[in-house]
Amino acid sequence: MIDNVFLALPVFFDPWNILLLVGGVFVGLIVGAIPGFTVTMALILFLPFTFDLSAASGLTTMLGILVGGMSGGLVGAMLTGIPGTPAAIATTFDGFPMARKGKLGLALGLGVWASFFGGVIGSIILVVLAPTISSIGLEFGPWDYFNLIIFALTIAASLSEKRLSKGLVAAGIGLLASTVGTDPINAVPRLVMGIEPLKHGFQVLPVMVGLFAFAQLMSDVENTDRARQSIAFDSDKTIKIEHGAAIREIMKQWFNVVRSSFIGVFVGAIPAIGAQVSNILAWDQAQKSSKHPEKFRTGTPEGVVAPEAANNATGGGTLAILMALGIPGDVVTIVMLGALLIHDVVPSPSFIEEHPEIAYTVFLAFFLAHFVMVALQSVGLRVFALVAKVPMYIVAAIILFCTAIGVYIWSNSIFDIWTVFLFGLLGYTMRVLGFPVAPLILGSVLGPIAELNLNRAVSTSNDLALFITRPWALFFLTMAVFSALFPLYQKWRGKRRWTLCYTPAMYIAASLPLVLMGGWFRPMVGVLLVFFGLRALYRHHQSGWELAPTPGSADERQDVLNT
Repeated sequence: MIDNVFLALPVFFDPWNILLLVGGVFVGLIVGAIPGFTVTMALILFLPFTFDLSAASGLTTMLGILVGGMSGGLVGAMLTGIPGTPAAIATTFDGFPMARKGKLGLALGLGVWASFFGGVIGSIILVVLAPTISSIGLEFGPWDYFNLIIFALTIAASLSEKRLSKGLVAAGIGLLASTVGTDPINAVPRLVMGIEPLKHGFQVLPVMVGLFAFAQLMSDVENTDRARQSIAFDSDKTIKIEHGAAIREIMKQWFNVVRSSFIGVFVGAIPAIGAQVSNILAWDQAQKSSKHPEKFRTGTPEGVVAPEAANNATGGGTLAILMALGIPGDVVTIVMLGALLIHDVVPSPSFIEEHPEIAYTVFLAFFLAHFVMVALQSVGLRVFALVAKVPMYIVAAIILFCTAIGVYIWSNSIFDIWTVFLFGLLGYTMRVLGFPVAPLILGSVLGPIAELNLNRAVSTSNDLALFITRPWALFFLTMAVFSALFPLYQKWRGKRRWTLCYTPAMYIAASLPLVLMGGWFRPMVGVLLVFFGLRALYRHHQSGWELAPTPGSADERQDVLNT
């Protein structure tokens, strides 16, 4: 491995390649910061410019755009509450409230440095553990994929806080929206109502822009006084990115960063999932393991660090699968695969051995792109932060124009503009009625993947027991059950003794599928989980099942959310 790194160093540190990497990161940051202009769009637009470049130079450029785009999404999430990319959805949950509370500098700093550390950890794992990660991804069958998506959808209950029923209804609406169009298996139109463009279904980008951008902007400008205010209410105060405070806070949360990064790499190694899931899962796990879960969605640093570390680390997992097996993990790596094939490079299990100079140039580019990202973000964020001093009605008009243009360029279809308008009204209505929007977008994104894998599962075997007997399927189903119960646990924590059993029971239940996986490492992890679960139960027994009061009342937390 070390020899291959030294072999790639002269190729990567060619001045032309360094310039292309910096340019790619810069383009990615700009694209990621603008809602509607996705990373995939940027990669597709710039792919033709790599035709005349060498394979190493072309892939270096594309990786720069990828890393910059993943990090750039936090800008929109912090400043406007609108994620620039699907990978920044969870960043809005705490990043935007933190900015609204006057901590914009800290929020931006946390986002930048969490992205950096997550990306670096993902890069290291990519180089060291790529073969192992690839083999884990290959173990998944359609039953495992389907239960993984069920697990992700049950997180919608956690996102809706105490409104469990409303969260599930929102997720159901998202799943229903994902079924509109032509059946992918039987090619039968569904719910098209005679409207020809509906045969292609609702595309994720216009749906996301409508639910987040259009609905958020309508909420911001409906009040005349609010529309005249800037995002940063103290317009005389200079916005400063608090790098020092952010780094100190992240050092305190080193375990959160490492855990979220591993979640990102793990999810990235699963084909067809991507950062839109890893950032949600990381935020969810950070909340579940926090000593103060009630502070989430009110602007807690933990809720900013987790999703940003995860979404940048996801690239490590997706690149591991792509480079080792030629399997694209998401839409972005599909474009990356196209770039490889254009340059006559066919990824395979022997790819790293046959083309070490290209493979390790990709690894180095992904690693060092995060250093370039921090440098450019440190300068660029000061420019982006100026948006916070512009009156909201001006920001709303500019964002609406940019998102509309972005959607039209992406699809070249007026119908998608109407889709933005339709889902914008739906999102605004849901906000007024108290329904969370995040579960809806999660359902619409994951619905097609769930349907495809369900069809594959029942076509492969009529044995429905495989959904609960396969180890990975059982693991995800177990986690889905505990995720669905989490709102009840959070509501009664410190008030009912059964809540003391929640975490130990989750450890013990999760250990069973790990033991069934065979080998020695995973069963050992399962045994450790049983040990920690029984140890926690014993401690509660020794203390007489004493309840600890939960800090902060629901009314106090709602007051923070409303500020």
